[in-house]
Amino acid sequence: MNTPVTIRRCRGFNKIIAPSVFFAVVVTGYGQKIVTLEVQLPSATGGIGVVASIDLDPVTFLPDSSLTLLGVDGIKRTAIPFQISRGNRRTLYWMISGNNAGKKSVFELVKGTSLRFDPINATMKEGALIVHAGSQNLLRYLYTTVYPPTGVDTAFKRSAFIHPLWTPHGQELTRIQAPDHYHHYGIWNPWTHVLFEGDTVDFWNLGSRQGTVRFGSFISVNSGPVYAEFEALHQHVVFKKDSKEKVALNEMQTVRVYRPEKEQDYYFVDMTIALNCATESPFHILAYRYAGLGWRTTEKWNKENSEVLTSDGKIRKEADGTTARWFVAQGALDTDYGGALWMSYPTNYNHPEPLRIWPENTNTVGELFAMFAPTKNKDWVLLPGQTYTLKYRFVVFNGHFTKEKAESAWRYYVTPPVVSIKR
Repeated sequence: MNTPVTIRRCRGFNKIIAPSVFFAVVVTGYGQKIVTLEVQLPSATGGIGVVASIDLDPVTFLPDSSLTLLGVDGIKRTAIPFQISRGNRRTLYWMISGNNAGKKSVFELVKGTSLRFDPINATMKEGALIVHAGSQNLLRYLYTTVYPPTGVDTAFKRSAFIHPLWTPHGQELTRIQAPDHYHHYGIWNPWTHVLFEGDTVDFWNLGSRQGTVRFGSFISVNSGPVYAEFEALHQHVVFKKDSKEKVALNEMQTVRVYRPEKEQDYYFVDMTIALNCATESPFHILAYRYAGLGWRTTEKWNKENSEVLTSDGKIRKEADGTTARWFVAQGALDTDYGGALWMSYPTNYNHPEPLRIWPENTNTVGELFAMFAPTKNKDWVLLPGQTYTLKYRFVVFNGHFTKEKAESAWRYYVTPPVVSIKR
């Protein structure tokens, strides 16, 4: 619901009378226009919103606190949420409704006191970082060590993973420490078969006691009206034969979660994984059937009530070992339905990436595990002094995703809309 706000001109500045927090505001007067932004969504979106952005520094050097973004509809101006990332240059982000496909969306960036919107927050609580929009939990990242159940070998302990990943309706899509695979941890990313300093190291199968991946530290944690984001250092640790430990690989994992609107049945998660050798020795990932970013799905799914679909049209029984730009796993969640679309960015190693998808005859009831496995069919040598980057986007949803809907989401992920800037 829009909350009316009156903005009055008063000796060169704007006075705003408004509640402190709200979703959107109808603006009846506004400050000096800086630029007009026009965006055309050239193809269907399947009702999925689109992330828009511009490089802000060439547009204005005004501070963030002096900017307001307005949606333009005829003579009507509506303030909308935006967020500015601050790297070497500033980038302004906002969302465009998926219902605007084929239409021109017009915005104005104006000089004026920034308005406040309900944020999406990243909150530390009991050894975890929880990303939530108000009371709606979306994602939990565990940075403290989680131990296996009593009586299970403590070698299966682990930190630095995501669990749960919640649907917009609040159902869990991940599982950890399943009795058949105690080393499975929701969404996590170890390498299985690595040649390092003359030894072959397994960071995946924790029971082998050869290596693990640990949380190192948070580099940054941010909340805002468009997205919440955290950047964490992961250390890929080798257990040496002399009982000493050695960090072989540093990983910077950045996770950005875009805030869903009220009653919205999907949201985006962007993950960037930057890998850098921690020593002067190469980190040689040997080809193996699984390694990389894995997803152990909810125990509610089995071969009867869930499904997999890939960008090449493969279903679960034929997907394993094929390559894909994206895959979607979805299924029944009690009386509801939902899942996640996983998308690989074209610059990723070995894109389109090989898949490891458990066949339907896995275990007794056909539980589901799915992943991009870039080194499934070829080695990857990481050299000292270089940074290697993998990028993914997840669309987490309730309802059902078709191939057309998934393809549209992938297209807008890899080719964001062009924003025309007019002064």
